[in-house]
Amino acid sequence: MSPRSHMPSAAASHAEAAWAMFEQCATAMALVDDGLIIRSINQGLHDWLGGGARNWRGESLALLDAKPPSLSDAVVRALKQERRVWLREARLRTAIGDREADLALSPLDARTLLLEVQTTPVEHSGLRLSESLRGFAHEVKGPLAGVRGAAQLLQRRVEAADLTELAGLIVTEVDRLAALSDRLLKVGAKPRLARINIHEVIERVAALVAAEADAPQIRRDYDPSLPAVTADADRLLQALLNLARNAAEAGARQLSVRTRAEHGSRFGDRGTRFAVRIDLVDDGRGVPAVLAETLFEPLVSGRADGTGLGLAIAREIAREHGGELSYVSRPGATVFTLQLPLAE
Repeated sequence: MSPRSHMPSAAASHAEAAWAMFEQCATAMALVDDGLIIRSINQGLHDWLGGGARNWRGESLALLDAKPPSLSDAVVRALKQERRVWLREARLRTAIGDREADLALSPLDARTLLLEVQTTPVEHSGLRLSESLRGFAHEVKGPLAGVRGAAQLLQRRVEAADLTELAGLIVTEVDRLAALSDRLLKVGAKPRLARINIHEVIERVAALVAAEADAPQIRRDYDPSLPAVTADADRLLQALLNLARNAAEAGARQLSVRTRAEHGSRFGDRGTRFAVRIDLVDDGRGVPAVLAETLFEPLVSGRADGTGLGLAIAREIAREHGGELSYVSRPGATVFTLQLPLAE
């Protein structure tokens, strides 16, 4: 199945040479040109699409997109910016119905792009991560019990009020971590939802961050008129704490937390009339360009000693509440935005 007769002559040299290597790969792949035309597909993608005798070559990419124009927009962005772009949870039309997959869009030259369909590897990676987290949860419960006992002894023996308060904070956090560990050990555990004041959760985060070494100065910009949110307070605290610690690890000296109400918000392809937006604005080093497309993926970290789990878990928590986590970044000004839908 040679793509030679289907490739535009101006792009044939480099793209054809690359395709010769990719054509026999088991991974489902296609060549797409800057006119958003499918120039070639390999056998892996042909089988995945279930197209029978249809070869797709010469057809519009839009025919595959079940959530237009997300796929076309991603291809245009990848070619324009000359870098790989990931399209997460894309939906493609196939002969056997719509199917969901992650797509990697990699420019081969100025006019031609390689489309890769990522399915099983991503799913297996998630399973391995879940197993690792459950193993960690099991192992951490013993040490947590020791930390709690030591903190309780300190509470009884110290006289200074501020030290007693810090010891109490340790006990509270150990209990929270123990509860989180229990939930990780229960596969498919759902959030424990209740009506909560989001500012009370943020204040708990601020107290925890302030107790850590080299903590950034926290500034508050709250909208006091925000209504209560239906959420799992412990899970939201974990997400916001991960974001605050991420800012500290990026060298931030100041962290501003801003809350606002939003109207007409969208989360992926879903919309909601009302939402709460929480912005964490820091003056740290910013997100490295090389991590821009994979920042929320498990095991991706900009630090040699980083686990790469903090932001992945924060996004997972946002999504399990029906919301979303996003960011914009440049050195000295990074904003992570957590959006949570409100009941009508």
